Amino acid sequence: MNRFVPFLERKSAIAFKQRTAGQVKSDGRKAVSDPSAIVPSNVAASEGGSANSRASPKSDQDLTIQEPLFVALVKFRVPETVNDTTFDGVAKTLSRLRKLGLVSVVVVDSNREGRDEITRRQTATAQARRIATAIDNYDAPGARVIDSPITIAKQDGAPVSHFTSQDLSIGNSNELMTALQDDLIAIIPSYGYTADTCIRKPVDVNDAILALTRQLSGLQFVQALDDESPVTKVLRSAEVYRIIILDPLGGIPAKNRATGRHMFLNLEHEFQEVQADLEASMSPAMSGESADRVHHLENAKLARDVLSLLPPTSSAIITTPQEAAKERRPEENVMDLALVGTRRGQNPLIHSLLTDKPVQSSSLPTERFTPITSSTGASQIGSLTTLAKRGMPLTIFPNPKTTPWKPPRPGQSSLSLTDPCINLPRLVNLIEDSFGRKLDVEHYLKRVNGNLAGIIIAGEYEGGAILTWETPPGTTDMSRRVPYLDKFAVLRKSQGAGGVADIVFNAMVRNCFPEGVCWRSRKDNPVNRWYFERSRGTLKLNGMNWTMFWTTPKLTLHDQRFDDYEAVCRGIEPSWADKKHIVD
Repeated sequence: MNRFVPFLERKSAIAFKQRTAGQVKSDGRKAVSDPSAIVPSNVAASEGGSANSRASPKSDQDLTIQEPLFVALVKFRVPETVNDTTFDGVAKTLSRLRKLGLVSVVVVDSNREGRDEITRRQTATAQARRIATAIDNYDAPGARVIDSPITIAKQDGAPVSHFTSQDLSIGNSNELMTALQDDLIAIIPSYGYTADTCIRKPVDVNDAILALTRQLSGLQFVQALDDESPVTKVLRSAEVYRIIILDPLGGIPAKNRATGRHMFLNLEHEFQEVQADLEASMSPAMSGESADRVHHLENAKLARDVLSLLPPTSSAIITTPQEAAKERRPEENVMDLALVGTRRGQNPLIHSLLTDKPVQSSSLPTERFTPITSSTGASQIGSLTTLAKRGMPLTIFPNPKTTPWKPPRPGQSSLSLTDPCINLPRLVNLIEDSFGRKLDVEHYLKRVNGNLAGIIIAGEYEGGAILTWETPPGTTDMSRRVPYLDKFAVLRKSQGAGGVADIVFNAMVRNCFPEGVCWRSRKDNPVNRWYFERSRGTLKLNGMNWTMFWTTPKLTLHDQRFDDYEAVCRGIEPSWADKKHIVD
């Protein structure tokens, strides 16, 4: 579940502060009505005087709750190429994010190609002022261009890691922390000061974002902090919640996606594939397309490196300034977007903040994406935005890249759920937790072993799918065996969050059974809406409480394949321990 619902969370915190403040006299010395609320539970009432004297706060500040300060770090690449109308829309979106409780720190990245250091620095400063002016046109308190807090360390030739502060660090952060404390959007040009000579020099914007991440996450260990300093208190309340990359190139390219972009990027599992695809298309001559791929790879690496420093709830949005400038439809108010998970907001930054999901699901079939006209007038399919998360590893048995999933030949050994590579107790727990029913394990193993096609496991058994080869009743023709999704399960604590279901489903339809698979679900199953969106066809089975789904392209009602799908879905015997005729 997305824990970031700021207009509810902040309201609750403010109400609590008002209640506690109302219990204190104007001189701040009256005891609260319930001393146990602020006295440690291991202190007895008889120790050291009256309860009232112990409960008296030293000041109003003792009862003040330190609200978390949610921060978005924004990389804005080549803002000088963005027209004023789009620029104004981006500024409005950043102001709206602040209203929702997410304050931005924008690092300006001007064009680095063919420019000297002075020109780059001047351009970055001018664009920083341009951003601040645009934001100031909207609700107070506006924005502030701050002098860069970045310190450039003297290079000693030692290897540099994004986990350390050996190359760039945040030196004097007073101005940045003051801006955040005042709810100002901070704008930082992409330059820093050398540690030894204090000379201004351009810095790589990706390294600057990493340095800010380390500082705001408490991972910069270059100097001791003064615990009583106001700057330290702001720093410790800050939490980098979102990375936003505004790039005219948009999200990360993908060859096998309907939109040509990764809608959702599971960095743990997909980064190496993304890196290989982008590097394979680069040429030494650095043509325009190759240069674009360099920028895409930099964005993907930045998302990976930053999210590796942050909690798994954090995410990165990579989008174009044009999409970031989009207006929400008038009929969609903020509460609608926050509480209705299936409603699609047009602005990817607002939508992803309130739902923690991509604008469009990554597992939808191609025909579900409607062609739209981009801001340049060109036709495009779907959004150009990528939502990236640290994600989770994905394990597929057998690996379809080396062993394509095909029906086993007579006498050929096949995968079994009792094989050492599969943790059967955890798999059973996953199924029982997801379905809320006890599995008859012995009956289930007898039914699927021998015709198991494969198994998909997400993370540490947080989600998974068991797929089989099923023979239609009444035939012995092995060529008619049907690929069948026998179990699709996600732990209840992971349902609706982190994209676990999409990760498993994508692996099934893209890697394991790209030519199609069928399955069944109860007619009254609330998950059916999710299935409807991702399938290529459905059929309610007459006389049974089943709905059949399939992903096979161009399947018609008169195909033999269709009849086999229906026969299999009608004939599968449930394996639940309760023995009730309640279909699964």
